[in-house]
Formats: sequence, C-alpha cells, structure tokens
Amino acid sequence: MKSLDKQFKEVYEANYTKVNRLCLGYTNGDAMLSKDLTQDVFIKVWQHLDSFRNESNISSWIYRIAVNTCLLELRKKKPVRLSNHLNHIEASAENQNNDKELEINKLYHCIGRLKPENKSIILLELEGVPQKEIAEITGLSHETIRVRIYRIKKELTKCVRK
Repeated sequence: MKSLDKQFKEVYEANYTKVNRLCLGYTNGDAMLSKDLTQDVFIKVWQHLDSFRNESNISSWIYRIAVNTCLLELRKKKPVRLSNHLNHIEASAENQNNDKELEINKLYHCIGRLKPENKSIILLELEGVPQKEIAEITGLSHETIRVRIYRIKKELTKCVRK
C-alpha cells in the first residue's frame, strides 16, 4: 500500500494541469484566480484522500471537487458587469497581436455566460473527459450529456462569431 504522501504526489502530478485549465474556464481566463482555486482543490483532495472509496475513477472525484470549488467561488463573487468585462477584453485584445489569443478570450467570455451546469459540462468536454465520465460527475444520463454538449457547442459557436 502506498503512503498517503506518495499517493497524493502522484494524483497531484497527474491532475494539476487539467484542474487548472478547468478552473481557468470558470474564471474567464483569470490565471491568478484559477491558480488559487486549483490550490484550494488540491488542499481538499489532500484532506479527503484517505476517505476516497474507489467507487469511481480518482480523476472523476477530483473533477467533482474542482467543479464544486469553482461554483462556490462564483457564488461568493458579485457578478461582473458585462460592459466592464467587455472593456477588459477589448483592452487586452489591443495589447495582443495574436488572433488565436483573441479567439480564446472570446471563448472564455462566451463560456462565462453559460449556466453553471452547462459551464461544467463544456469545460469537462474541452478538457477531454469522456462523456460517460462527465455524466458520472454531473449525475446526468450519458444521453443527456451528449445532447447538452451538442447544444452548448452551437450556442458557443454563435457567441464567438458575434
């Protein structure tokens, strides 16, 4: 049996980047806040690792912690006025010469406008989490996830093209 320290280190190294990208999606690209949230996620993982029951994949368990942590943070924060957020994106866009960076900012903006449950679904999908695992994490059926992902992608495509 692995020591808890060694197990945590392996879990951390295997999942840190994925969790950080997921948090980045929830924070509309705010790297500092996403790193703080990622740290909070792994503190919770450390605190509860010994109680993980292996009833699901450990990455699913970690994603669930990450989603809950990010949603909790969003509930605590006051909503950002859209005009302020757009001004921030426009200001950062002027400083960027890279069209891909602008598209990524647009995508984060559009993802930020989704309902929290849809945001969770699409961020997990973009992270490459299998749809069956997304269903397990969210508690929805696999078929519901497939339909939602299709609809969310259509919505995001329209939003990014505006």
